[in-house]
Amino acid sequence: MPADTLTRPVPAGPAGAEGADAFRRAVVAALDAFPPGPALDVAPLGTADAHAAGAAAPDGRLPVRVYGRHVLVGPWPSADGTPGCATCLERRWQGVRSVQLREGLELGGDTRAAGAWPYGIPFAATAVAALVARAAERGPEPGPYPLVRLLDLDSLGVRTHPLVPDPECPSCARPRPDTAEGAAVVPRPAPKHRPGTFRVRPVEAYELPEDAFANPHWGAVGPSVVFDVASTTTSATVGCFSTRSGDYLRETFWGGHADTYARSRRIGVLEGLERYAGMRARGRGAGFVASLDELGPDAVDPRETGLYDDAFHRANPRVVPFSPDRAVPWVWGWSLRDARPRPVPEVLAYYHAPGLEHRFVQESSNGCASGGSPEEAAYFGLMEVVERDAFLLAWYGQVALREIDPSTSSRRSTRHLVDRLAMYGYRARFFDTRIGFPVPVVTACAERVDGGTGRMCFGAGAGLDPESALDSALCEIATDAVNLVGRTRRDEARLRAMAAEFDLVASLHDHPILYGIPEMGRHADFLLRQESPRPPLAVSDLAWPDASGAVASPDLRDDLLRTVDAVAAGGFDVVVVDQTLPEQRAVGLHTVKVLVPGLLPIDFGWARQRARHMPRMRTTLGPAGLNPAPHPFP
Repeated sequence: MPADTLTRPVPAGPAGAEGADAFRRAVVAALDAFPPGPALDVAPLGTADAHAAGAAAPDGRLPVRVYGRHVLVGPWPSADGTPGCATCLERRWQGVRSVQLREGLELGGDTRAAGAWPYGIPFAATAVAALVARAAERGPEPGPYPLVRLLDLDSLGVRTHPLVPDPECPSCARPRPDTAEGAAVVPRPAPKHRPGTFRVRPVEAYELPEDAFANPHWGAVGPSVVFDVASTTTSATVGCFSTRSGDYLRETFWGGHADTYARSRRIGVLEGLERYAGMRARGRGAGFVASLDELGPDAVDPRETGLYDDAFHRANPRVVPFSPDRAVPWVWGWSLRDARPRPVPEVLAYYHAPGLEHRFVQESSNGCASGGSPEEAAYFGLMEVVERDAFLLAWYGQVALREIDPSTSSRRSTRHLVDRLAMYGYRARFFDTRIGFPVPVVTACAERVDGGTGRMCFGAGAGLDPESALDSALCEIATDAVNLVGRTRRDEARLRAMAAEFDLVASLHDHPILYGIPEMGRHADFLLRQESPRPPLAVSDLAWPDASGAVASPDLRDDLLRTVDAVAAGGFDVVVVDQTLPEQRAVGLHTVKVLVPGLLPIDFGWARQRARHMPRMRTTLGPAGLNPAPHPFP
């Protein structure tokens, strides 16, 4: 072999279509040394906006994509049209790029090649050919998602991760039609996997390749999972993905806070998928456009779920107010109370639906939940709606809730975590927040004993088992409290400005961190400094036994229907929208959005508080009137 064979440049690098074709020819020539393999589709990455590209018809070639020192091989062409293709890979790859690169690709800009591709040498072509030959030898491999291999031409290391098909891929996605009949959520038996839980299977039972969802190359819900090693109460993890919304990229955070990092990472990935599914209708076909007047009383009325007041619209003239004669997009939901389909405004079913002109409210993830069955997902979604409604009623209504003694908990882990918070200077306090329904709801507050910086943080939990409800609320404050002092000090100037002017409270993260400022504590005195507190309750006092005397059934369907009946007895419907994505169905997951028109919605940003002027708010309002401060819900 001549001495310069390994270093002689390939005619052109893959900076564009011409260069990619030259590299393809070099790889094909190198493949002569291997057994016959597939035809190759070689193309560069990062030269065009993959999210704006049209459909590419599959042609049976093996995709090879090149960017910088990385060469991506796969996914293997599907013989039966199974989702997961080169377009999916390009879209997923772009989704985890840096903000600067995404801005250039998606918004446009003047860019040019800085020089010749430094990896355009025959040895690179030979290395890629060897990887292609190996992939051809193994062929498609089992698993819920196809595999893609990445060759690093600097180190010659190879990484392999599954590729989660993109449910919006114009080439291979198969969106299910949005129909009234297809919206049906008919509760079926859903036995729990063990007593004391509200899940049909443990989180470890899902065939969930976590690296498919969080990897820096084509992770479906972000480039990484970060372990919060600063947390000394729970093994918290956090991740993030970005979604284009007009001219800006919206960051969506997800995470888990269990007792081990492995479990927290798994829970976090599941939450990331839940967030991804709830933002917009990625896995279902287009709904329909109509006005409320045209649809009539069968449709969910946005006036019942809450609208912004006139002051908001005067300050934000670009947000067009809802009116019943205005045509807006709708999707189909299902009434669990009446067992019939109901149209739901898309902006209420998906909290980041495209079309800013139709977003007359900014909905949140409230009521979105995932589970191993539709019944499990609907149960947890309904509990979240009930929990947030109760929290807001208590906070804005300044209700003097009755305290719960955590030492009465039957769970040793709960008592130990309360003691651990005390070691860090926080007193964990819990309150019975059953307002309007018999479902156990617990509000938790981690209150700094010295009253200083990092003053307090809040959490809440709901569930038929009072121990589980309290544990959920405790887990939230335990994770947040230990970092609260440092977070408050780092952002103290901005937070003090917010404490003086609530209009500056604009985002989800502003609400809880604001209560790290000591002087904000006075707005919680109605709860924490009651003039005539009643004797504390035991945790078991919150129980709502069924006809047999049990707090819960062995079957989630029974738990769900009992809760639906309790909500319906108060005059409210329970509407479920199935948000499940194809990639979730592939691993046995379901995600839903639960709406209860008439209950208080939780909003973030002081100007967007719908709950404060809804009729239900007046049902608990005490003599002190509305709490003048923003809610502290995390």
